[in-house]
Amino acid sequence: MTQSITTPFGAQSTAAEVLAGIDLTGRRTVVTGAVGGLGRETARALAQAGAEVTIAGRTLATATAVAQEITHETGNHLTRAAQLDLADPASVTAFSTAWSGPLHILVNNAGIMATPELHTPAGRELQFATNHLGHFALTVGLHHALAAADEARVVALSSVGHINGPVRFDDPDFTQEPYDPWLAYAQSKTANILFAVEAANRWAADGIAVNACNPGRIWGTGLGRHMDTPPAAFDPAGTSGVSEKTIAQGAATSVLLAASPLVNGVTGRYFEDCQEAAPHTPGVRRGVAAYAMDPVNARKLWDLSVRLTASDN
Repeated sequence: MTQSITTPFGAQSTAAEVLAGIDLTGRRTVVTGAVGGLGRETARALAQAGAEVTIAGRTLATATAVAQEITHETGNHLTRAAQLDLADPASVTAFSTAWSGPLHILVNNAGIMATPELHTPAGRELQFATNHLGHFALTVGLHHALAAADEARVVALSSVGHINGPVRFDDPDFTQEPYDPWLAYAQSKTANILFAVEAANRWAADGIAVNACNPGRIWGTGLGRHMDTPPAAFDPAGTSGVSEKTIAQGAATSVLLAASPLVNGVTGRYFEDCQEAAPHTPGVRRGVAAYAMDPVNARKLWDLSVRLTASDN
């Protein structure tokens, strides 16, 4: 059994604290969903450390405005903007095709949560399509750029919500059973972890590390826009006892996996509070579910994702 990874940081650490003293000059990075919340703070922290950062957002004008704000805040003039709609296969293809040169860090941060029942034009359930399939197609499309970089890293943002359910391999789009927004969210977040498990296995020889993380319980990021009550409903399975984090604290685990030398060579793992997570214990909203780390499930999801993303193009 492999030893769990620990770091000196914890639940209250901030992104700035994790990256203190780290020089990312010359490292090229992409952060999806970086126009606000965790994504913006992740991008700002990476830019502050000297990285070239591409702000990927659904609206180019908004992404451009955020890139300009981060440039002003950090003094880093290598902060750029690009249009990316993860629910639109054509947009994902355009982004990956337009990318030139190596890519050192990809943070798959964008996400939606507990939406009403919605489907893409291709019939994909929107949370699965956005949170997983869009990021799957993006990362696979950028594989050549990641492989061209020196020890590239991919970070897949998941959630403790993954413990509410596995991937529904026989009905991922809820065409056979009634739609449940929380089960759909759980499926997409489980998929994020399974992607990290399989990509880590497939791309180890390319020097690409792929890890997943739970940023924590954070309110006010825009992720809960489809919820009509504040933080109490943010824990649909009951009281967790987990303290709410600030956005700066929520971005800490993302930047740890993206850039900290403390996790050099670590791949295929799931982190929370800047530590590798323990196995999930029923009744506790922490840890990682066994089905989310299962290599058989990971390979099965990869094959399904290849088929679905190919059919969407």
